[in-house]
Amino acid sequence: MEVDTLKLILTDHTLQIVSLGSALLGIISRVLGSFAVIRKQSLLGDAVSHAALPGIALAFLFTNTKKTEVLLLGALIAGVIANFIILSIVRNSRIKFDSSLALILSVFFGGGLVLLTYIQKIPNANQAGLDKFIFGQASTLLERDVKIMAIMAVLLISLVIVFWKEFKLTSFDADFAESLGFSVKKINILLSFMIVAAIIVGLQTVGVILMSAMLIAPAAAARQWTDKFSVMVILSAIFAALSGIIGTFISSVVDKLPTGPMIVIVVSIIVFISLTFAPNRGLLWKYFRDKKNHKAINEDMILSNLYTLSMNHDDYFHSHDIAVIDPSMALKSGGVKELTKKLKNLNERGLVSEVEKNQWCITKKGMDYMENHFVKEVK
Repeated sequence: MEVDTLKLILTDHTLQIVSLGSALLGIISRVLGSFAVIRKQSLLGDAVSHAALPGIALAFLFTNTKKTEVLLLGALIAGVIANFIILSIVRNSRIKFDSSLALILSVFFGGGLVLLTYIQKIPNANQAGLDKFIFGQASTLLERDVKIMAIMAVLLISLVIVFWKEFKLTSFDADFAESLGFSVKKINILLSFMIVAAIIVGLQTVGVILMSAMLIAPAAAARQWTDKFSVMVILSAIFAALSGIIGTFISSVVDKLPTGPMIVIVVSIIVFISLTFAPNRGLLWKYFRDKKNHKAINEDMILSNLYTLSMNHDDYFHSHDIAVIDPSMALKSGGVKELTKKLKNLNERGLVSEVEKNQWCITKKGMDYMENHFVKEVK
């Protein structure tokens, strides 16, 4: 079985073409998707990909050809128009960005479905297969399609490198960029056009419905691992390329498993792993960190109670009964046991001392700790 799998990877030309195309798509969309995530425009990919459908249908109606470059050009024009309308609505009305996205997405996608239905009823066998742009069909990628993706990848990534400073500055602080003399409007138009182009390139692979996941998911996963934007962009591209290759391979090995959805499932797994296990930002790390902080806060509160009791007594190091140290906790079920555990932790740190059973006092070190960390802050 392992030999057959290795042979498939090394000799299957279709698998190699589709894998390369999926990896290129991943790199293109994820590099630009990072900017969409930072600019809080994650749903823009969803709106533009759905808006591309009527462009594909109209390109076919006007040219009567199914050449990939012609259909993608129609999709690109429709995507650019949709993006322009969305931004115009936000700029010239009180409608919010997310509301305008939903509006344009629904109108354009509905119009595209109407046009596709009309095309299907035309007595022309050439119209078959246009619906693959709805759900995607990566397995139909040809060498010519991959060359188009490669050209777009080189062009878009080159533009990102050339305008890296401008894109980064306007994404994080547009007002500051404008104060430095940059034309924020022109930079935003260029970046929006590039994001639309990246989305359009991926329609044949994953379709209009799943394209937004391909644009956003790797960037969201990469964001969990780093605070540095340049590292985030690189990680996003790596995650995307891996998901494209792994998803394509799995769909080739398992019969009747669609490639596009499989790629999205793989990248979703990467997002889940990142959200759960990434250092500092991961949910698991956050749980243990919060638990540790909660423990430290509780112990400091108990020490604070002991410090207050000692300040109100002639003998600073007079011992106090455990029920007096924290009455509210002592009255709870299992509270004395929990309180004793925390006092023992403080004892290990040398901050308190047990004089006799259930009788505790603050130590000199504990007094110094309170005065250095808390009393000064109050003063």
